[in-house]
Amino acid sequence: MKRVYIITALTCLVILAAFIGIFRLIDPSGGRETLMIGFIYDNDESTPYTYNFSLAKDAVKKEYGDRVRIETCSNVLDDEMEEPLRELAEKGCDIIFFNGYSELVRELAPDYPNTQFCQTSYMDMSHQTVPPNYHTFKGEAYQGRYVSGIVAGMKIREMILEGVISEDEAVVGFVAAFPTSEVISGYTAFLLGVRSVVSQAVMHVCYTETWSSYAHEKSAARQLIDDGCVVISQHTDTIGPAIACEESNMERPVYFIGYNQSMSEVAPSSSLVTSRICWEPYVLSAVDAVMRNKPIEAVVSGKIHGTDVSAGFEKGWVEMIDLNQQVVTPGTQEAMDKAIDKFKRGNGDFVFRGNYIGIDPNDPSDTWDLHNDFKENENTSYPLFHYILSDVITIEPIK
Repeated sequence: MKRVYIITALTCLVILAAFIGIFRLIDPSGGRETLMIGFIYDNDESTPYTYNFSLAKDAVKKEYGDRVRIETCSNVLDDEMEEPLRELAEKGCDIIFFNGYSELVRELAPDYPNTQFCQTSYMDMSHQTVPPNYHTFKGEAYQGRYVSGIVAGMKIREMILEGVISEDEAVVGFVAAFPTSEVISGYTAFLLGVRSVVSQAVMHVCYTETWSSYAHEKSAARQLIDDGCVVISQHTDTIGPAIACEESNMERPVYFIGYNQSMSEVAPSSSLVTSRICWEPYVLSAVDAVMRNKPIEAVVSGKIHGTDVSAGFEKGWVEMIDLNQQVVTPGTQEAMDKAIDKFKRGNGDFVFRGNYIGIDPNDPSDTWDLHNDFKENENTSYPLFHYILSDVITIEPIK
């Protein structure tokens, strides 16, 4: 009898082993037990842009714990990308994430076919030939910019109704790095959000010609404040503009709209709200894909454009944070929720629309009549709206 039990037990073990073997052949998605992951930052975590991106690394560590080994390189300029990229790939990184704009990533990816390279979108890849292990991604930032504009517009309307400013003083300022389509798309969406509340509002833009310079950004913000701007926002990498608003000695208040990182600690009396791109959904999904031996675009949830992916509020790739209830106008949260719900239900066609003519600053013959709405991020995660709206946006040279 014991012999029968032993034979039966051994038979069960053989069958179980066979099932396990078959399962592994049929479904290899159980994948790897561990991964080596690289992160390369164009700056360090003291700047809002990189700090915001680093939250994705923290999310990966929290999700996977000891199953991942993470290597990080900070303050890597675009033209200095090759050495750290090769170093991480040759160390055995299974996947590497980049928040810089270097084309070297795409060029060098074929040298390391066993590594997946994931870079925040820096150009339109829809007409580019890319290696199969090279991927780009970005949240649809214009959505958060538009909602930020609604918050600013409500504050400006309140200032007008209370007699703090007159209607013709409804001027917003924007500290911008460079006149790229990414930057222009963002500040245009911001202004259109403002004008959805205060139709006569206009914008002054000041370019710093650098992504990250506290002194230049603060100086540009001060210049815009001196020019009469009552709300300032930015697409640059330091807290300089927020500090300029908080330190303003103007008789009327000057408010600030943040990007990437909450500014309530450095500008508690002037910060209204912040919009941010959430990198966590993509990064976590990409890591999950590699862990399970799946194609990244088969796992990531968003608008898939080849090996490029984008998404907005509907997938949690864009969010609003740090609404300053002590400063914003009553009803602001409800107005934000209404706009966000509209984005979640549609495709954002309502943003770049209206009685406006946009002109390409580099080619005046290239224009866009916004009676024909512009569909941002339709085929690429990189923003493409690059037109300056006539009569409502003025570019101010930095002094």
